[in-house]
Amino acid sequence: MEFKDAQKRVLELKDILWENSRRYYVLNAPTMSDTEYDRLMHELEDLERAYPALLTPDSPTQRVGSDLETGSERGAFVQYPHRYPMLSLANTYNIDEVADFVRRAEKDLDGVPFTYSCELKFDGTAICLTYRNGRLVRALTRGDGVVGDDVTRNALRIENIPHKLSGSGWPEEFEIRGEVLMPYASFDRLNAEREANDDPPFANPRNAASGSLKLLDPEEVGRRGLRCTLYHIPGQTGLFSTHAQALDAAASWGLPVSAERRTVGSIEEIEQFVAHWDVQRKFLPYATDGIVIKINEFSCQNTLGYTAKSPRWAVAFKFQAEEAHTRLLSIDYQVGRTGAVTPVANLAPVQLAGTVVKRATLNNADQMALLDIRVGDTVRVIKGGEIIPKIIGVDLDQRPPHTPVPVFPTVCPDCGTPLVREADEAKWFCPNGDGCPTQVKARLLHFLARKAMNILAGEATVEQMYSLSLVRTPADFYSLTESQLLLLDGWKERSARRFLESLEASRNVPFPRVLFALGIRFVGETTARELAVHFRTVDALAEATVEQLLEVPDIGDVIAESVFAFFRNPRHLEEIGRLRAAGLQFSMEAEARSSELLEGMTVVISGTFSVSRDEMKRLVESNGGKNSSSVSAKTSFLLAGTKPGPEKVRKAEELGIRIVGEEAFRAMVAAPGEPDGGAHQEPEQLTLFG
Repeated sequence: MEFKDAQKRVLELKDILWENSRRYYVLNAPTMSDTEYDRLMHELEDLERAYPALLTPDSPTQRVGSDLETGSERGAFVQYPHRYPMLSLANTYNIDEVADFVRRAEKDLDGVPFTYSCELKFDGTAICLTYRNGRLVRALTRGDGVVGDDVTRNALRIENIPHKLSGSGWPEEFEIRGEVLMPYASFDRLNAEREANDDPPFANPRNAASGSLKLLDPEEVGRRGLRCTLYHIPGQTGLFSTHAQALDAAASWGLPVSAERRTVGSIEEIEQFVAHWDVQRKFLPYATDGIVIKINEFSCQNTLGYTAKSPRWAVAFKFQAEEAHTRLLSIDYQVGRTGAVTPVANLAPVQLAGTVVKRATLNNADQMALLDIRVGDTVRVIKGGEIIPKIIGVDLDQRPPHTPVPVFPTVCPDCGTPLVREADEAKWFCPNGDGCPTQVKARLLHFLARKAMNILAGEATVEQMYSLSLVRTPADFYSLTESQLLLLDGWKERSARRFLESLEASRNVPFPRVLFALGIRFVGETTARELAVHFRTVDALAEATVEQLLEVPDIGDVIAESVFAFFRNPRHLEEIGRLRAAGLQFSMEAEARSSELLEGMTVVISGTFSVSRDEMKRLVESNGGKNSSSVSAKTSFLLAGTKPGPEKVRKAEELGIRIVGEEAFRAMVAAPGEPDGGAHQEPEQLTLFG
């Protein structure tokens, strides 16, 4: 390659890599796979080695990606410098290059005996914790490697990060680094909630973990189910002689250190560890994307030193993502409950990571343009986080001739209304919320859902009711008669009776769930409860200004503006009037409390009970208490059934918080005057062992 051509390609690569670094670290919405990103990074490294004059200090090969949010809309996090730079790791997908790393280390250390620490490479977001006198005083993101965003308030809501160390022997002040993860179970739950609210799902657990750690609401962080795994204590070579010793000590202090690590002495043992986890990682409850190999002895690490952006004493071997090639048959444009139009690729069925994949989301028009995707193309598909099918590229060599570029619709594919796109939105929206059939039916389904009004009808029923012009708004459900219901295919007297019985029962659904059922954009189940508790009645909520809405805990500008706009729409007010006339509950006063025995108490529920968890939560609230998802200093007691979460139990014991069993709890909230009932009963401590 001529110098001029190399110079042009280097500039192209820098732009691509920095843009995708921003999407990965800041936006948590990468449009390029890790494999492709690493391939382009290696191409840039090769060009800079071949043409040293093209190597500049601002190159992505010389600086780590940055997650700093200096331009975040609602105010950046406070930033602090790292005591020791947080660098990235050199990585490879080739085991032969790991062998080269071993040979270089042996040569550079010139006969000095040493070992290797092999560890899982966790697919999360980096964090650095500082402990002083045994207490957590600061948590920083990696940032740009020199300074990081202060996320201490959020880190304190992650259940397995100890606020106070246990054991003994810890330094007066030290840093420990690791990764914040979102387990698959938490990821599935979060995406189910987002899809129920018509929010875009996270592509993989890594993006979800990173986005959650940078939320401005610590309580919401606590509800996300994040976990932390720690793997490096910098600057403590005087206290320990090896990396393994340091991690063993950290584990003894109560810090969450992975047990899935091994000290080995040869490349053969490294290869065995890699081969083992390339298979077994599929059975872990969280995402991993490789193996990290570190020189174990600190003295040897000091000898080997660092490059501009990574240590010379460590390398990451990254697993290849399972990839399939298939043909793009067509592209559908789907309209969601809030009007967002999402392109979906229909694929020739292909086996991938244990399942048959037929469809994959293309997210938005920008991603379609970035991929330069066309119907008829052979596309490369992976599972993001091994869960969600994702198209990562197109095989241009196999593109049929004269294939047209797909045109993203300018009007709603359902109702024909011109689409709109706000300046800060990636998606196009249909603004005809009250007239677009797809949006109307989606809102009707949302209203019927179990966590909303819990009315016995599903998608097929709503489709029939809509087609027969029986319902257009939720209030129409309450005007249906048995004779109308018998018009539906397959419905008999028993089906109609059960539907009408569930409709009658829905009149007793409490105000917070009714508010959630209205389908206000950005108002999920928790937000609906916060609004209901704060304003007490729908009339007070409807009259609230944006400033008054912002006074509600956890309500920000976006939600406040959405709620304000909803109640300024005459059609919405008319609908609420009809629902009120149908007997629905639009005030907190309608929720009869059994007692005030738990007034002012915050309760965390964990484990399995004789009834559902939702019923236990209702019991707490009906007696004046407030439910919380995470144990903190504000927790009054942990209500533990069988097999409670060990982290919740440990945190409660660490903070001196009572642990109460189901039987003792029921005695606490028994009606005054019953044997052993009333507030005078001191709850017994749960016996966890024998």
